[in-house]
Amino acid sequence: MGSTTVVIIGASCAGIPIAHALLKDTPSVKVILINPASTFYFMIAAPRILAKPKAFRSEQYLLPIEREFAHYPKDVFEFVLGVATSISVDAKTVTVNNERIISFDYLVIASGSTTRTMEDDSGIPIPFKHPKSDNIQTLIEEAQQKISQATRIIIAGAGPIGVETAGEIAEAAENRGADVHITLISATDRVLPVLKPRASEVAEHRLKEKKVEIIKSRKVTGAIRSVDRSTWTVSLDNGQSLHADIYIPTVGVIPNNSFIPQEFLDSQGWVKVDEELRVQAGTGSKLPIFAAGDITNNSMKLSFKAAEQAAVVAANLRAEITGKGKRRVYNQGKSIMMLVPIGSSGGTGQIFGWIPWSSLVKMIKGKDFLISRAHSIIAAS
Repeated sequence: MGSTTVVIIGASCAGIPIAHALLKDTPSVKVILINPASTFYFMIAAPRILAKPKAFRSEQYLLPIEREFAHYPKDVFEFVLGVATSISVDAKTVTVNNERIISFDYLVIASGSTTRTMEDDSGIPIPFKHPKSDNIQTLIEEAQQKISQATRIIIAGAGPIGVETAGEIAEAAENRGADVHITLISATDRVLPVLKPRASEVAEHRLKEKKVEIIKSRKVTGAIRSVDRSTWTVSLDNGQSLHADIYIPTVGVIPNNSFIPQEFLDSQGWVKVDEELRVQAGTGSKLPIFAAGDITNNSMKLSFKAAEQAAVVAANLRAEITGKGKRRVYNQGKSIMMLVPIGSSGGTGQIFGWIPWSSLVKMIKGKDFLISRAHSIIAAS
């Protein structure tokens, strides 16, 4: 029996575990992993990385991808540094950088998502997500410098990233004795609206302790950078205008889908999948294409959900390739498991229906933003 080629687009919290699982447990398979960067960026720790440049060494959150696959024979694994630019369903090929054409028997789309600051060149790229290039270290250093120099900062979006970032920047300013005014804008009547009201109350209390101003029930309608690019004017839906040295939007994510056929996408641009995470085409035909992680139309775009989806895709690919093993289905459920540090001393969150103690948030995530677990993700250990 010949080798089966599985091409995986995207090397993050979904793509990397799928590659390892197939290489470890599936005979006669070759995996080709395509990614625009040579390093894996541990994005969970981004709020602390960006606010506190000395908190971690770069090698703790930027990990070489190829190094973790070096123990596999070269004839069963290949890493391709580049950007996927198109997919041909009929030819079963992926084009990289508009040049190289790679054939596949099975394809996994794990290209993830990005934030608006990474797509809009009018602002300062704030790398909460990996860029579509191999310059992540430069982007991080530029964002760190801009944040540390600012005395007025506006953060739009009071979800976990916005709240964590506000807390980290406020604590960093306090630690160095700087007078920094931070404004956090929430479109809803409370911060962390996906969590229980008690978690929101705890978050607001801790943010106010750190002198973060919170504006609730207001949406940003516009953000304009000055001609000399040194300040921002941010407009709210009540006509109010705010001014800042740096504006950080953390609202929503954008799918990395420019190379994906339109027939695979829903109205919001996410890849349509069934319960086995097989990509759904408009024709209704059964495709040898799966998707996992943020790029899918599953609503919970969280790193641990990406890992759950990766396990499902790997199992179904293994069963399909070998004709053995049990197929699996994915159900994201309604339960929420989230820890939100607000500085290094504590925070809030929700573990299913329970609001954890601040000291527990500090112990589990607040002390190091889980940076000690970064290598285990890329090594699939």
